[in-house]
Amino acid sequence: MPGVAQLSIDEMLSEARTAFEAGIKAILLFGIPSRKDPRGSEGYSSRGIVQQAVRELKKHVSGLLVITDVCLCEYTSHGHCGLIDPQDRSGRVLNDPTLKLLAKMALSHVEAGADIVAPSDMMDGRIMAVRNMLDDNGYIDIPILSYAAKFASAYYGPFREAAQSAPQFGDRRSYQMDPANGDEALREVAMDIEEGADIVMVKPALAYLDLVYRVKTVFRYPTAAYAVSGEYSLIKAAAERGWVNERAIVMETLQGIRRAGADLIITYWALDVARWLKEG
Repeated sequence: MPGVAQLSIDEMLSEARTAFEAGIKAILLFGIPSRKDPRGSEGYSSRGIVQQAVRELKKHVSGLLVITDVCLCEYTSHGHCGLIDPQDRSGRVLNDPTLKLLAKMALSHVEAGADIVAPSDMMDGRIMAVRNMLDDNGYIDIPILSYAAKFASAYYGPFREAAQSAPQFGDRRSYQMDPANGDEALREVAMDIEEGADIVMVKPALAYLDLVYRVKTVFRYPTAAYAVSGEYSLIKAAAERGWVNERAIVMETLQGIRRAGADLIITYWALDVARWLKEG
């Protein structure tokens, strides 16, 4: 992913300060641990990399809104988003046992200082599990940004390589959504809202603008869209070859996502866009 790199905590602090000074008021953190195991235990450790990063951000970048990704895929040795039966090589995740670990991870992020938690695993019932865990521990005002309609997409390839989180066997189609099934997306969003989500997300963005529009129109709920790594890398590659004007096509793309109904856009172009907007 051109221009995107794994960052140590000190490098992350520098990047976060630059973003905040450029006018970017929120960041979304993903963690890559020093070791992985079948349960993804580094993901919910109080000394985990994201937990450390959040504490440092809150100490050194005052005013920055910190959102944390809540999922096990970056922390598990098998690369799946939840616990699996070691005898099952299909990649089928054990849904209910996974919920306890996701809730534990979300709590550890909030205890470290996270402002918003963003479950991205697509396990059934995880929003309720996280909401109950936070409420039971006194964090009743922490918002949940749910990856409510997350599709099993080919657009994730560059991120999985960058985050070292590709499944070691099987795939994620047993828990992520079929790209052809838009109606299921609305059902998933409805369930997450009922379970306590404060913001719902459609991911990816560009190939799913119809669903960004449908979600916003049907539910009239705060809606986010994630312009993912494949969208970013395709445009970057074309721009490097001189085939497209990067600034023009990025602004048009983000305007399209916004026009479809997204209240929030997560994008790897945030710093570039902040600079372009200041330039006029």
